Amino acid sequence: MAPFEVTGTDKDIWEHELADFLPDRIIDVHTHVWLDRHKRHGPDEHARTVSWPSLVAKDCPIEDLEKSYRLMFPGRSAKALLFSNVSRGDDIDAMNAYIAEVGRSHGHPALMYSFPEWSGKEIERRLKAGRFLGVKSYLNLTPAYLPRQEIRIFDFFPPHQLDVLDWGHRVVMLHIPRDARLRDPVNLEQMLEIERTWPRVRLIIAHVGRAYCDEDVGDAFQRLAATKNMVFEFSGNTNDRVFEQAIRAVGPERCLFGSDLPLTWMRMRRTCEDGRYINLVPRGMYGDVSDDKNMREVDGPDAERLTTFMYEELLAIKRACARAGVDRHGVEAIFHANAERVLGWRMP
Repeated sequence: MAPFEVTGTDKDIWEHELADFLPDRIIDVHTHVWLDRHKRHGPDEHARTVSWPSLVAKDCPIEDLEKSYRLMFPGRSAKALLFSNVSRGDDIDAMNAYIAEVGRSHGHPALMYSFPEWSGKEIERRLKAGRFLGVKSYLNLTPAYLPRQEIRIFDFFPPHQLDVLDWGHRVVMLHIPRDARLRDPVNLEQMLEIERTWPRVRLIIAHVGRAYCDEDVGDAFQRLAATKNMVFEFSGNTNDRVFEQAIRAVGPERCLFGSDLPLTWMRMRRTCEDGRYINLVPRGMYGDVSDDKNMREVDGPDAERLTTFMYEELLAIKRACARAGVDRHGVEAIFHANAERVLGWRMP
């Protein structure tokens, strides 16, 4: 059974917009793979994240991920940087073990989900045991007493862990916190501090710093243009103007393709109003979304024309590359070569 339906709209976009744009080999640096049986199924009294992603998929086994690539990228060879989808109370050991297992058996690189309370020795032990390239963590894993608006990067990637990750030249997939997103001065200072203090960490800034709307950027790219190490991936984002700014600030050689699958199965189009992103989705497809400020339903022809989140993102990357003057070599770097360099991993 396919994880989503391919429509005539999807086929038209692939044939007329994307088939000639995407290279033959693709590495997706941001994918979540997990099994539902490892998840907790109760309310999270300390929830700090938006709830709409849970409407798209209850899980994403490796078979569904690989099927997604065959459906979305026909005729292309794709590999993924795998990591799980973790909340407090989940079976973290089973989730990381599943990632390690399917990464090895299916030929994908993998990251370990980490908890901020783990010691440096514990981080290193787990990384070696699972043969992970590095770590992913998330703001929802910080102590419950921290207000969401006050969470900092170092609250879920503490310095003692960064010491170990730097020593091992490990990958860190960083989803920054805080309501102001990429323009937040605390986020920017701590991103720059990681670059200065832990220069051997392979720092990947997820979702272009969660800059989903133009208002999320501020002067971030002026400040980050002088950096040398950190790279930016485009997953879960459809803002071509933000992508263009990233490309112009750090060059296409420091930008990477990521999808955020299975989230990008969603049939949608994103717009922004007063600095807030809104996902336009077909009425009824994702249940009752009336209380979600980031979701809005549409009907009729507007709904019928909606494609997948994945294709919306790829179209935005294409527009950004065209405006920034990225040539074919640069496009291939964004979708493949840069990931091999940053991860230190070669696609079979």
